Amino acid sequence: MNRRLLTILLIAFFIAAICTFLVYRLVSNRVTVAQAVPTTSVVAAKVDIKLGTLLTADNLTTVGITGTVPKGAILAKDKTNAVGRGVISDLYEGEPIIDNRLAAPGSGGGLAPKIPLGMRACAVRVDDVVGVSGFVTPDMRVDVLISGTPPGTTDLTAGTLSRTLLQNIQVLSAGAEYQKDADGKAKQVQVVNLLVTPEQAETLSLATSQAKIQLVLRNPLDTKISTVAGTATVNLFADPNAPPVKPKEQKVAAKPRKAAPEGFSIEVMNGTKSSQEKFASPGGHQ
Repeated sequence: MNRRLLTILLIAFFIAAICTFLVYRLVSNRVTVAQAVPTTSVVAAKVDIKLGTLLTADNLTTVGITGTVPKGAILAKDKTNAVGRGVISDLYEGEPIIDNRLAAPGSGGGLAPKIPLGMRACAVRVDDVVGVSGFVTPDMRVDVLISGTPPGTTDLTAGTLSRTLLQNIQVLSAGAEYQKDADGKAKQVQVVNLLVTPEQAETLSLATSQAKIQLVLRNPLDTKISTVAGTATVNLFADPNAPPVKPKEQKVAAKPRKAAPEGFSIEVMNGTKSSQEKFASPGGHQ
């Protein structure tokens, strides 16, 4: 064989051997690194779990997480720590369960564990458009509007009045409940629970019994409290350039003042001389 051709074949074989070795080392290193990453088993939701549900062993499972475990995740060995605790935020199938998504042990289920200290959950009945369409869902922010006729208003030409009662209120839950109608029959109504302060709860409770309530959705990032003037029905048909009509305040007639008591006088005769002495009436002043 030609020596030159043999030399070329030997060089080509040597280069191929080096390339094969380098590829083998590269693939081997990647497999070793992949095998070296630890996998941690954590507790996860076996099915979709709604807010307020008490966790049981039947709706929990375990999943393996490669790499860093999410902060607060419940390890599989501590699965019993999750059983019996209430869910304060909706969980979805296969989602690892974080400790702060569950109520404190022993606090039970339902909506109560989600209410922060010093706050209250106030139920508001809404219409089907607001409730069924998914317009209001948990953790959204809403404004509360009321419509009605203020008590003691003598000027009825303005019609129904509307004003913003509360602003930037968090929604805790939204769903359907069963209440009895006037005939005692059960009917389904849409109820939204709002997170309010005790003072706001009093205001909202009074408004639900005296006026019609409407919830208005707002951007969760918009936390500004706006100064909004109320409006009246007559303003809907008025000239847009004209000032808004405000209901006239009922004037209370002033009570007439009592007249000051009149005094009296006595004429005193002393011989040919006479004089008058003036005296105030009983209860009066001279």
